[in-house]
Amino acid sequence: MEPNDRNEQRLNDLEIKASYLEDTLDQLDKIIIRQQGQIDLLIRELTHLRQQAPEPGTARNLRDELPPHY
Repeated sequence: MEPNDRNEQRLNDLEIKASYLEDTLDQLDKIIIRQQGQIDLLIRELTHLRQQAPEPGTARNLRDELPPHY
């Protein structure tokens, strides 16, 4: 194999690898965007739950927590 043919083959191999890496990077980018959306949703839900929770140290009335069939 001539040096010119080897260089061309190496260049083709590098282009193929670069193409695969670009595709992988695009997939990872989409995953990160989806995960960030999920994180944002969980933060909003946690904030909402914290707002609903009673303040620490406040007295609870256990009668308010009885199931309806009692």
